[in-house]
Amino acid sequence: MEANAGSIGAIEHVAVLVRDLDRAMEHYTNDLGVGPWAVYTLSPDWIRDMTVHGEEQGYVYKLALCSVGPVLYELMESVQGPNIYEEFLNEHGEGLHHLGYFVEDIDAEISKMESRGFSMLQSGRGFGTNDDGAYAYFDTERALGCILEALEMPQEMVPPHRTYPPEQS
Repeated sequence: MEANAGSIGAIEHVAVLVRDLDRAMEHYTNDLGVGPWAVYTLSPDWIRDMTVHGEEQGYVYKLALCSVGPVLYELMESVQGPNIYEEFLNEHGEGLHHLGYFVEDIDAEISKMESRGFSMLQSGRGFGTNDDGAYAYFDTERALGCILEALEMPQEMVPPHRTYPPEQS
């Protein structure tokens, strides 16, 4: 089946929001055989231009990434808000938070999604080694059942802060 012109691309990642990232990684690794995980902590001292509901707002969250077949699986834990992760946890609890897709131009995608009536919920820029890369979450939950995230991938990703399980030396 062919996609419509101007549609979102393939879903590249699935993100699950959890209250305890370490406990979730342990569960996924030991009980489901999913891993290893690359773990990052995103915060205003690394990510620039952070926004929540259109307002400049710093926040901190941890995420763990793991490839599961062709899809990137992401576990997320809010550390400090306010942010859309804490809002989601308060309203829904843990579970599927968003589906992500890659774009070439985040600003063009933001304009396109907003013109379709999907406001930007949260965003940030500069997670690559060259201060490139950007993300934007859109208010698609009522229309699609979940949030969508557009990602403009950096040329080179910053190495993870740690891995799980820890690498053996």
